[in-house]
Amino acid sequence: MSSETFGPSSSSRSAPEHGRQRAGLWSVVVLIPALLLTACAPATPAVTASPKPRVTVTPTPEPVELAPLRGTPRLPGSVSLPAFSAKIDNHEGARPQIGLERTDIVFEELVEGGLTRYVAVWQSDIPDLLGPVRSIRPMDPDIIVPFGGIVAYSGGQEMFVQMMMDTPLVNAVFDYDDTGLFYRIDDKDSPHDVVVKATDIVAAHPELAPPVQQFEYAEKPDEASAMLAGSPTTTINTRFSDARWPSWSWDPAQASYLRSQEGEPDLDSVGAQLHATNLIVMRVGIDWTYGYVPKTVMVGSGEAWVSTGGKSIHATWSKDAQASPIRVVADDGTLIALAGGNTWIELVPTEDGSVELVP
Repeated sequence: MSSETFGPSSSSRSAPEHGRQRAGLWSVVVLIPALLLTACAPATPAVTASPKPRVTVTPTPEPVELAPLRGTPRLPGSVSLPAFSAKIDNHEGARPQIGLERTDIVFEELVEGGLTRYVAVWQSDIPDLLGPVRSIRPMDPDIIVPFGGIVAYSGGQEMFVQMMMDTPLVNAVFDYDDTGLFYRIDDKDSPHDVVVKATDIVAAHPELAPPVQQFEYAEKPDEASAMLAGSPTTTINTRFSDARWPSWSWDPAQASYLRSQEGEPDLDSVGAQLHATNLIVMRVGIDWTYGYVPKTVMVGSGEAWVSTGGKSIHATWSKDAQASPIRVVADDGTLIALAGGNTWIELVPTEDGSVELVP
């Protein structure tokens, strides 16, 4: 290393300058150990705040309540509604009916003269106005009592009216109405012109409970019994008499059965064809105790077919008391499950009636 740069002394430098150089050298000597000590000292670990764990709260979904007569999620406001049943006219002069397309369940029954009438039941979607309303028949208490709630009709033979009055149902009767809940409309001829303010009657009876579930429903449409074990069926033809032969055709586009009467499309009040998600055809006996007025035998059992999703399954129906719901059991003994949606039930007489399922 050159002495010119780092030498300790030189005769050409003065004493003070030499002293300054030594002082500077000493400072360097002292500083280096300090730096070494600092470098060798253990490092203080850095303190880093741990992030708080992220908590994801997944809300528990509220249980979905199903409409008891439809097997679909309840509509807002329908949870506490009672069933509203009505005798609906099916004479040519009564068509198209008002509100029939909004029913949960419809029964078609034989009446005098080979004609048919409906027992229509609403709960999930009760119209403000429905009709035309007609008179009661002797089998109607056996059909309607399991639903509870309210029954509306225009009147009937005294003995038949009394049969219905003797049930726990609230009876709303046109012949006895002095409140304006029933009235006649202008665009239909009498006696096919009586309509009823259904929601007004329901609102007057907040004490009534909703109906109990009548049939089993599958969680998914393709899990309905007919879909799982039924045979393909494109058309179901039924015959009540020479005057009435309703039929149903499966429409894949609408995923429902479309109704016809006497070979013509059966239309609703807005011009669309009446339809059903499920169709139950029951073979029933007829009791002629009341002369020319037939009574469909509802307490008993018989052959049945259940159609859903373009397939039909053979079954047996049974009902052990007036207040009991109808049970429909497949040939393997299992209780049949319907798809969620509306249901029509054809009560086809074993005497003179017929059923044909077309693949």
